[in-house]
Amino acid sequence: MKNYFFSILFLLGASLSAQTYEIGAFLGGANNIGDVGRTNFISPSDIAVGGLFKWNKSRRYAWRASLIYGKFTADDSKSNLTDRQQRGYVVNNSIFEASAGLEFNFVEYNLHKLGPAFTPYLYTGFTYFRYDYDYIDAGQQLSLDQKDGSLAIPMIVGLKMRLNQFLVIGAEVGARYTFTDNLDANNPEKSNVNQQLDVDFGNIFSDDWYVFSGVTLTYTFGRKPCSDCFE
Repeated sequence: MKNYFFSILFLLGASLSAQTYEIGAFLGGANNIGDVGRTNFISPSDIAVGGLFKWNKSRRYAWRASLIYGKFTADDSKSNLTDRQQRGYVVNNSIFEASAGLEFNFVEYNLHKLGPAFTPYLYTGFTYFRYDYDYIDAGQQLSLDQKDGSLAIPMIVGLKMRLNQFLVIGAEVGARYTFTDNLDANNPEKSNVNQQLDVDFGNIFSDDWYVFSGVTLTYTFGRKPCSDCFE
């Protein structure tokens, strides 16, 4: 019985160590899609930086977790909509997100086989983020000196390529559909500001989006899976 127990532990340990892991950094830009500023899908207005970790369970998918901090400026004067240009609002905000989910490779992606490894990929999962909870009055952004949190659904598309045995470079664009309408300070419904001032504007029935676009560089480690030993 004791030998059987230790055999199970050994097999579990071997299974875990037989996976390939990646740890690295994300660097890029951030923008919002909401009721203030541009409506372009990709239009970075400030920086976004963070780190990510991947657990490659197979050549087709990997579990992924990340932490990213980004800032954006929503400026009506840069919009292609005439009514926004005439309104002239400017809103600044910052976002700190934690995300976990599944990354799916379009083609088999083998980090251990000699030669180039390249694939497009998709990522989705669950995201929780914190942001500045402000409002606009008389055309000016005013602070409530508080943060708020919300959930988001990430929808990321990217490309990644192995540079050598240990390094993988990638590029991705990721939109996050949020469950808040106050990233651009137009609908602070959780405070008493709405009862004091008429601060709502834009479409209050459509929640905001934000986008992180940039490049990733990861370092791979972990023992080669046995299924790849003789390839």
